[in-house]
Amino acid sequence: MSECVYQGSFNPIHNAHIEVAKYVHENLGVEKIIFIPAFKPPHKDLKDFDAINAMHRLNMVQLAVEDYSYMDVSAIEYMRNMLSYTYDTIVQIYEIVHPTEKINFIIGTDSFKNIETWHKAEKLKELVDFILFVREDNFDETPFLELKKKGYNYKLMQKPFLNISATEIRERIRQNKEIYDIVPIKVADYIKQNNVYKI
Repeated sequence: MSECVYQGSFNPIHNAHIEVAKYVHENLGVEKIIFIPAFKPPHKDLKDFDAINAMHRLNMVQLAVEDYSYMDVSAIEYMRNMLSYTYDTIVQIYEIVHPTEKINFIIGTDSFKNIETWHKAEKLKELVDFILFVREDNFDETPFLELKKKGYNYKLMQKPFLNISATEIRERIRQNKEIYDIVPIKVADYIKQNNVYKI
């Protein structure tokens, strides 16, 4: 495998995100994992996403991955400065990277189950193979097998996803509780130094 895209709001990036990237690299032989923080995710409450928030999220992802040679960060959605549609991003990644193989795309089962509602999903499935991480208890693969029949090709990963919630992290920060156990040290330092998420 060559390039793999890991797109998300990363609000903030936390240890579970890094563990997923490490697992994909070690078990699938992915040479490069490109983190892409969304500027304004279409499936999120947009009142929580502005230019300042996007800048902080981009900075935090860069800090989180800088010690891993096989992890990289792309600011293409931040630079686009508008709603972040995955299809548009993947098309742009192909133009920039010129991969020799089909791009892989990391996604949780909670998001993948709604993949057909995504912008230009029928075209997106032709551009990427999905790397799927289970996010639910009592996971049932049956609905996903139906998606595979429709051309949404995926590989199901066996690694349990660490139960870390970005919402919980933001709440901890507002309550002045420590987050060093669930967020990379450099990211936790950045949050503290820049008063990110404080009301």
